[in-house]
Amino acid sequence: MDSAQDKRTLDDSLDALGHIQRRKLLRALLVHNPQDDESVKIDSSESNEEEVERLIGMKHVHLPKLEEYGFITWNRDTNKVSKGPNFEEIRPLLEMLAAHEDELPDGWL
Repeated sequence: MDSAQDKRTLDDSLDALGHIQRRKLLRALLVHNPQDDESVKIDSSESNEEEVERLIGMKHVHLPKLEEYGFITWNRDTNKVSKGPNFEEIRPLLEMLAAHEDELPDGWL
């Protein structure tokens, strides 16, 4: 269990949610059945330039950041991501965003 000083701050959680790709990934993990221990696979089969840039960003920026915060666990060999040990700390923010999705501007989630 984390000590009090190891807890993420609100700023950490907002930083984790600060990019659409991270929000989409965390949202995908949120809507997975809590009884499921299945991971989300990061698909790298696309070949268009925009998709390649997105995947590079995921692997070199977004996934390491979310893993550092403990919100995800990332298996680099299989490209699978699952809820990390600190996922429950960000769950209330994710649920709040999901509950108000229809009130948010397009492209926020």
